[in-house]
This record gives sequence, structure tokens and C-alpha cells, in this order.
Amino acid sequence: MPRVKRGVMHAKRRKNILKQTKGYQWGRKSHIKEASTAILHAGVHARRDRHRKKADFRALWTIRLNAFLRERGLTYSKFIPMLKRASIDLDRKTMSSLIMNHPEVMAKIVESVK
Repeated sequence: MPRVKRGVMHAKRRKNILKQTKGYQWGRKSHIKEASTAILHAGVHARRDRHRKKADFRALWTIRLNAFLRERGLTYSKFIPMLKRASIDLDRKTMSSLIMNHPEVMAKIVESVK
């Protein structure tokens, strides 16, 4: 069986690791061990924050909705059950975009729920 020399793949793997850590500070951009652990940690944070982003946006929609409702004498916690009782199926994202782009339409929805 012929001998397999692995220098090319070893160099390629190191080059790819260092390419991924371009812009990192200190040894994490130039030392292989530190760079590979930095990539692992960056991946963990990226995955966590992709999932966290969904919760952050939902919180933003709730805050916008509550601010809009308080100007009209309601609160978020009272409005959502009233919305369900009136069997209006609008999610928070849609209501938030209505508040931003068409506040008069959202005001009519609030009046119809009252």
C-alpha cells in the first residue's frame, strides 16, 4: 500500500480555520488552537442568538402594541383577551406593522374591540 502524505490537507484545514477567524483579536486570528476554539464558541453564540432573535422581536411587537394602546386608554394585558373575545385573529407581528404603517387602521380595530 502506498504511503499517504497529509501535508496538503493539514495546511488546507489550517488555512480554512484562519480564514474563518479573520478580524478576531489577539491570538484567536493567528494561532490554530485558539482560532479553532474561537470558531466553536462563535458557532454556539450564533445559534443561541438566532433563536433569541425571535423572542426579542416578539418583545418589541408587544412593547409597540402596549405603547399604542396606552394612548387610547387600554393596556396590552386587557386588549389581548378582548381581541380573542371579538374573535379577531391578528398576530402581534401584524398588529405591530399596522401600528407602524397604518395607525388609523389599528385605531379602528381597537375601537371595534372596545
